[in-house]
Amino acid sequence: MISVIVIGAGAGGMMSAIISAREGKHVLLLEKLPKIGAKLKATGGGRCNLTNTLSNEEFIASFGREGRFMSHAIDRFNAQKLQLFFKEIGVETHIPDGFRVFPVGHNSSTIINALRAEMDRLDIEVLCSQKVTKLLYEDKKIRGVSIKPSVPMMQKSLYRENCNIENFYADKVIIATGGMGYPVLGAEGDGYSLAQSVGHTTTTLYPAMMPLKTKERWVENCRADTIAKVELRVDIKKYKKLHAKGDLIFTKNGIRGPVVLDFSREITPLLSKMDEVPLIMNLTKGMNEEQIRIHFKKELQKNQNHTTLSLVETLLPTAISIELCHLAKATTESTLGKLSPQAKDKLIKLLAWTPLTINGHDGFKMAMITRGGIPLKEIDHKTMQSKIIKGLYFCGEVMNLDGPCGGYNLQWSFASGHLAGSFYV
Repeated sequence: MISVIVIGAGAGGMMSAIISAREGKHVLLLEKLPKIGAKLKATGGGRCNLTNTLSNEEFIASFGREGRFMSHAIDRFNAQKLQLFFKEIGVETHIPDGFRVFPVGHNSSTIINALRAEMDRLDIEVLCSQKVTKLLYEDKKIRGVSIKPSVPMMQKSLYRENCNIENFYADKVIIATGGMGYPVLGAEGDGYSLAQSVGHTTTTLYPAMMPLKTKERWVENCRADTIAKVELRVDIKKYKKLHAKGDLIFTKNGIRGPVVLDFSREITPLLSKMDEVPLIMNLTKGMNEEQIRIHFKKELQKNQNHTTLSLVETLLPTAISIELCHLAKATTESTLGKLSPQAKDKLIKLLAWTPLTINGHDGFKMAMITRGGIPLKEIDHKTMQSKIIKGLYFCGEVMNLDGPCGGYNLQWSFASGHLAGSFYV
């Protein structure tokens, strides 16, 4: 008899299946794609940033006010325990930058292969190309699932054990379907519709962790360089507290890079309310106007022949320096002293805070994660069990909880999957 059915063979789903099987349960893992771990394979550009070195408290705080929901899961299965888990199943990890944890070799296939081997060792039944279409329940208790096979599976003994070829029965079902991001990797929002069918609700869903498009066209001329330690802020009084720091890359029609991936979580909901979101960005590693003036004075003392452009180039790459000079209407080949006071002030102001207008994005097809999901108030944080249907559990991105770049979301998937799969909480 099947004890646990897990829907979705991503990070959280595989973890919950393994934990349930380690506790002696007969587990069936259903995946609608032909292979397990499709999104996990693509994580971090295939390098698989598993987690990070923050303390439990710092990690939880990084998710904002809703982060308190994960305290029990993280206390039970934090970054150190995740690393130990992978070491036990044959994956060595390391921390090359002192913060982000990767598998040695930086290859996500290492993680997937190890999880697959552990599931084989535990005799977990894994059926791919099987889409769950319905949750079976009675008297507010889960009973199993209905599936729609995309390939014939008549020969499987599991089908013969069930009275209906399209039904599997179990007293515990874990939804680990992920969100809406990367539909090419199977994300269709299945988990949301399944949860809604038994009485759960879903918050508004937004694409997140993605590049952003800009109204300004000059960005196209600055694509060659990565700008380190950029600070982004929303230039709207009501949202002035929204900001992020990190590396930024200009693209043909906008911006990307770690700081943009992080900040897009805040921007996409705003774009649903307004056509454009004005930003200001500090490209000079936090220097303010006065510090920039002092810097220029020191550089001119070293070299009195500096042109305006070469002076700006002491702070920024050439392409961006040229564009900022143009925006300030500052002649690049003249000296700073020959600029009009207005042009000089404008240039220094632009170096301290450069305006940029976000006017779009590519939607869920380019989103790494989804902002929104099953409301946390509908889930027991100590078990990950539904408060509406007994025996129904959730883990990972399907819930209304998402974090920044840097191993946060993958750690949360593993930790919530660990908790959802356990019978002894």
